[in-house]
Amino acid sequence: MYKVLLRPLFFLFDPEKIHYFTFSLIKYTSKIPGISALFRSLYVVEDAQLERQIFGLTFKNPVGLAAGFDKNAVLYNELANFGFGFIEIGTVTPKGQVGNPKKRLFRLKDDQGIINRMGFNNEGLDAAISQLKKNKGNVIIGGNIGKNTQTKPEDYTKDYLTCFNALHPYVDYFVLNVSCPNVGSHAKLNDKDYLETLIYTVQKANRTFETQKPILLKIAPDLNTTQLDEIIELIAETNLDGVIASNTSVDRTGLKASPELLAEIGNGGLSGQPIKDKSTAVIKYLSEKSHKAFPIIGVGGIHSAQDALEKIDAGADLLQIYTGFIYEGPKLVKTINKALLNQKTRY
Repeated sequence: MYKVLLRPLFFLFDPEKIHYFTFSLIKYTSKIPGISALFRSLYVVEDAQLERQIFGLTFKNPVGLAAGFDKNAVLYNELANFGFGFIEIGTVTPKGQVGNPKKRLFRLKDDQGIINRMGFNNEGLDAAISQLKKNKGNVIIGGNIGKNTQTKPEDYTKDYLTCFNALHPYVDYFVLNVSCPNVGSHAKLNDKDYLETLIYTVQKANRTFETQKPILLKIAPDLNTTQLDEIIELIAETNLDGVIASNTSVDRTGLKASPELLAEIGNGGLSGQPIKDKSTAVIKYLSEKSHKAFPIIGVGGIHSAQDALEKIDAGADLLQIYTGFIYEGPKLVKTINKALLNQKTRY
């Protein structure tokens, strides 16, 4: 029903406006008695064989929702009814910010992709915590954290630390988002020496809590093998808990969209099917070159069960979807979990 009726209707409207409309739709329909139970009956796959023990956490299944969908942690309780094994909120910054000027979200229908330059728009740390206090405990929550756009380079670490300390009681794992192409003053976040300092600082803060939370690094799909080798070295040196591969891409190679359309859209991060092979290659390289030394969450272009299995075969321990959820609908989560059960010897 989603692809035949709802998606054609939704795609008639501005992507950002329809995003918030669907948020409200899910939020309010879920308040109708019996609707949440109906969603769970349609989309949730319960099977012990889907469980994954990663980072010291038990995931009911390995299919998660990537950061950027529920930026302000307003819908995770309702989204849990669609069968996700975990949901990552954010990116959260210390202060709320409006992000980049609109229009900033674009569909590439022929490519089954999306280009965005949202710019870490979110309501800020306090708003996210207020929402996270409503957690019903039905799903693992990840906290994706970043810096404010106007923060000076010497204060980047302070921003991450502020978010980490405040969110610590409310999320199950953390992601240091250092690879988003849509925020200003980005160069320092790609510097290995700075990343090492950032990771050590956050890990030190982690040790001050009675219960420590896993910390992951989200990397770009556009890194070359030398840069990926540096990531592997960084993880070995810092004993980081894992990697999310990958974020959006700035590469426009091989798109069906016309050069004129791409010029009209302008800059931004590309997600969806066009980056599927690129992100899978990053996963495979990290997994093989490190000899499976750390867990990997695979994300990028998962629009089918086959796409998911390719990520698993490449070395991903867990999966995340975002653009695929928009193009394929909520049934995608169930389809992937069913395929994983049918191919359980593969993971």
